[in-house]
Amino acid sequence: MSSSNGRLRVGLALGGGVARGLAHIGVISVLEEAGVPIDCVAGTSMGAIIGASYCAGLSVDELKANAARTGWWSVSRPLLSANGLVTFQRLERWVEDKIGEFDVRDLAIPFAAVASDLVTGERVVLWRGRLCTAIRASCSVPGFAPPVELDGHMLVDGGITDNIPADVARMLGADYVIGVDVFMPALRPFLGPLGQGIAAIETLVRHAGQGETECDCLIVPHMERRSYFHFAHYEQFIALGEEAARRRLPVILEALERAERAPAPPPFEAAPREFDHMLVEN
Repeated sequence: MSSSNGRLRVGLALGGGVARGLAHIGVISVLEEAGVPIDCVAGTSMGAIIGASYCAGLSVDELKANAARTGWWSVSRPLLSANGLVTFQRLERWVEDKIGEFDVRDLAIPFAAVASDLVTGERVVLWRGRLCTAIRASCSVPGFAPPVELDGHMLVDGGITDNIPADVARMLGADYVIGVDVFMPALRPFLGPLGQGIAAIETLVRHAGQGETECDCLIVPHMERRSYFHFAHYEQFIALGEEAARRRLPVILEALERAERAPAPPPFEAAPREFDHMLVEN
């Protein structure tokens, strides 16, 4: 593999999936062990949480420690109102405590979170502004958690419009994008028609934005019948991410080794002019 000044720039596109998204930690661990550089990260929902944590400088061990100490009620509390069932205000405090009080642009590795405009249906790329607010917006599942009002927009979970934001990783400077998809549908026959409906929603979210077709390499941990909400199973999710990454690692290494020399990544500030929609928090 070439040096950092003469290689493909590698970006991650980390998809949403609530607790399943802890598998991203396992993927990052395997890539690090193999010496695969990570030059930028675009994340949706849980992918935004893990991606921002890594881009802020947290080690894999620190990511695992946070997973072990964090449960559902660490980041949310019951709301039971017309606006949602829970509120993610605690998530903002968790981000500031576990990751830090950052502006998105100030992270050590270029990062962007993806949210959705509930009114217009547009994808919203959050590439600057308060990190904790960007993550909360990216994670706010409509009907479950209230939208985040920001700059006149009603923002909800990015999985509605772009669950695996591969093109956002390219806009951040990536030449080679590794996507991670943890949103594998399951029919759940024991739930009857309800199970079919849930599977249909999973399929729609999984393919939102068609990001899985835009990745150079797609890693898909085996998540059939794995709960989205069992954060206590973090070790299993991380292990599934590691297994899936190891299966695809030869493809990644071969691509990087064959690549022609590439120029240094452009400044992060130059990339957002290409975004289809930007939201800037002053």
